[in-house]
Amino acid sequence: MYRKSRLLRLALAGLFSLVVSGASAQDADLNPDQNDRIRVEKVDAAIKLIPADYKFVTPGKLTVATNPGRLPFAAYASDTKTAIGSEPDLAQLVADSLGLQLELVPIAWADWPLGVTSGRFDAAVTNITVTEERKLKFDFSSYRNDLLGFYVPVASKITSISKPEDVAGLRVIVASGTNQEQILLRWIEANKAKGLAATDVQYYDDEAVLDVALQSGRADAYLGPNATSAYKSAKEKKTRLVGTFSGGWPQTAEIAVATKKGAGLADAVTAAVNEQIKNGNYAKVLARWNLSAEAVTQSRTNPPGLPKS
Repeated sequence: MYRKSRLLRLALAGLFSLVVSGASAQDADLNPDQNDRIRVEKVDAAIKLIPADYKFVTPGKLTVATNPGRLPFAAYASDTKTAIGSEPDLAQLVADSLGLQLELVPIAWADWPLGVTSGRFDAAVTNITVTEERKLKFDFSSYRNDLLGFYVPVASKITSISKPEDVAGLRVIVASGTNQEQILLRWIEANKAKGLAATDVQYYDDEAVLDVALQSGRADAYLGPNATSAYKSAKEKKTRLVGTFSGGWPQTAEIAVATKKGAGLADAVTAAVNEQIKNGNYAKVLARWNLSAEAVTQSRTNPPGLPKS
């Protein structure tokens, strides 16, 4: 029913994405030392919320999984081994607040659930959207709003994609297993019920191949996290935004720190984030990576998540 294109990954030695929302590549601090990273003092009120019987993966450290896939969320620094970006910065805020040393563990995004539930990581900070299904296995501490964006080639005749009817007849690229894919497929089903033209859904495992498909005319639009696409658009000037909406459409979606269900760590993390929101350090982290538009006014433990599919 939906065409799924799985292409071989290209051998792109030494290439990593420099895609931060709203700034030029030269503005991104790629130094592994990250001397400009926001550091904070410990928050006693948050530390007191850590259960007395909680055992950290490594005593004295907060071990956090993150996926160095693309900025502004996370990517490798110029040494190709140190994770940098807004997610590592947020993890640093939490670790500092809890009086712990941060231990970042680079992983593939799909590996965080097992890593957290098995106790390999204390937490995962890697652009994770809160869903009701995930809440069965994880506790969450929200820290950012989830926005999605439709991007098209600059020469495209498409001017707006804001509702299901707008994707009828289009060829749309989306990542498999994501919330945006679920939204797109729901839109397609709604259009089918109305007798509208079918949407060709395309999937690519490699970003370079995805770019070629979009620029060559094999696809009409790309749907993904707005933050990464916005920066890439500003940097390369090959695409433009034609629509944004919540990552939980029609509900509001939030990005959160994930910890093991029932471990008791979430309340401490939430308190840590709220203190940094209150004193302005949280805002500095988002501003550093041009994510201010996605800021929350309050962190919440286990906020309402996207409904089960």
